[in-house]
Amino acid sequence: MASNDIGDWYRSIPPITKYWFTGSIILPLAGRIGLLSPMWMILHFESFIYKFQFWRPLTSVLFYPIAGPKGFHYLINLYFLYSYSTRLETGIFDGRPADYVFMLAFNLICLTILGFVTELMLLMDPMILSVLYVWCQLNKDQIVSFWFGTRFKAMYLPWVLLAFNMVIGQGGLQELLGIVVGHLYFFLMFKYPQDFGGAKLINVPEFLYKYFPNRRGGMGGFGVAPSSRRQQDDNNDNRRHAWGRGNALGND
Repeated sequence: MASNDIGDWYRSIPPITKYWFTGSIILPLAGRIGLLSPMWMILHFESFIYKFQFWRPLTSVLFYPIAGPKGFHYLINLYFLYSYSTRLETGIFDGRPADYVFMLAFNLICLTILGFVTELMLLMDPMILSVLYVWCQLNKDQIVSFWFGTRFKAMYLPWVLLAFNMVIGQGGLQELLGIVVGHLYFFLMFKYPQDFGGAKLINVPEFLYKYFPNRRGGMGGFGVAPSSRRQQDDNNDNRRHAWGRGNALGND
């Protein structure tokens, strides 16, 4: 009976999150039992550039050493990956898999560059936090729970995680990189076009729609920039006596 419940739960995971989640289990286990060498899965500049080992950015996101005390942190990573990737894929990106794949690819490319600069060998932590950051910005006023029963707005969660990891001795660099990359994507894709009336600074390549076509029933039209900030303000002035407000960005 329990196996059926696990199977039903696994099948319910949206497809892109499922591939990411599954890879994040298979590669660490393969490294733990010796099927794959961890040295082949970490981010390494010379191997990437001079030996053409182009898989390393992807494997550095999926691989994590699970021996010893790092095992608990790894499980926390899996929880955040499943929770917030699922919420994004079934929320703002529902029916638009190409847009979600593009977000993940954009974040991965940025983190790879930053990883080379900072000599960071594993990208699982910052990649997950970059996705979590985007969800928190799209749902900034939603109340979330953290350890010890603390509750606060989602917009503060990435910073709480940063502070928490600084306190427990992990430095916080990986979390900070995740926040920076997540904010960069959110600003270029959503905030600049919508709040400042500018053109989109990044766009999903057309070829992605060929491999990940949109599905009906998605939340189409999100992220279209207003014609101008001034025009938006003028429209608000014309409706100054209309009561009520729209939903916050990303809320149902």
